[in-house]
Amino acid sequence: MNHARIVPHGSQEQLAQETSRRVITVLEQAQDERGEATLVLTGGSMGNKVIQAIANDPDSALVDWSRVNVWWSDERFVPGADSERNGVQAADAAQGQLDLEWDRIHPIAASDEMSTAEEAAADYREELATAAEQEGSDSGLPYFDLMLLSLGPDTHVASLFPGREEVTVTSTPVMAVHDSPKPPPTRVTMTLPAINSAERVWLLVAGSAKAEALAAIRDPEATPQSAPGSAAPGSAVRGTEETLLLVTEDALPGLPQDPEG
Repeated sequence: MNHARIVPHGSQEQLAQETSRRVITVLEQAQDERGEATLVLTGGSMGNKVIQAIANDPDSALVDWSRVNVWWSDERFVPGADSERNGVQAADAAQGQLDLEWDRIHPIAASDEMSTAEEAAADYREELATAAEQEGSDSGLPYFDLMLLSLGPDTHVASLFPGREEVTVTSTPVMAVHDSPKPPPTRVTMTLPAINSAERVWLLVAGSAKAEALAAIRDPEATPQSAPGSAAPGSAVRGTEETLLLVTEDALPGLPQDPEG
């Protein structure tokens, strides 16, 4: 992951606010270029702080939210109204302040909508393929302007956990996860090929508890290509045009800090 650029921030609040401005800029530019923009959201406390910051940022008015497509990199396979769901937490963080169009919001099916996580994964693959076809692509994936991810203390991203077969899957863009090491145990996740199809991939890393994970994903020996059985999933995420590690300074002991630009 040596090509990823580290951008340090003094606090989680600064990280949320500056990431908000970055997101708004990307979405505004995408709409200027393509008429619409596509954002893939992540779960976790830092991801939700970023969503809240976007909702409260006066510059969010620069984005036409009715022309923003929203997807999720992963979801917990629990009932639709469950507070564990990333989609529910994102809606709570946005506080109804973003005028999104419902038909452009793409939640992953919940356990009270489909019987199994496999069915939910297949449904999401179909939804992604339909969106791609509408864009004139046969890749099975629509164009992702920005993929937001959070780094877990065990180096997981989305619901891709170290030492698990899901990290090495390339045959499908979305799959079910069972017996997740982090509860709830059943999930649906995008795989690395889908994540890495995004133009920009930004990885949020907040707090001293993430310092070891950040050091691990910066280790070239941690990539799935070099250590398939014990890889750090966060080491393998990268955008086609840009990869940023948006971090708080307390997660950076011993690591070089690239100047922000």
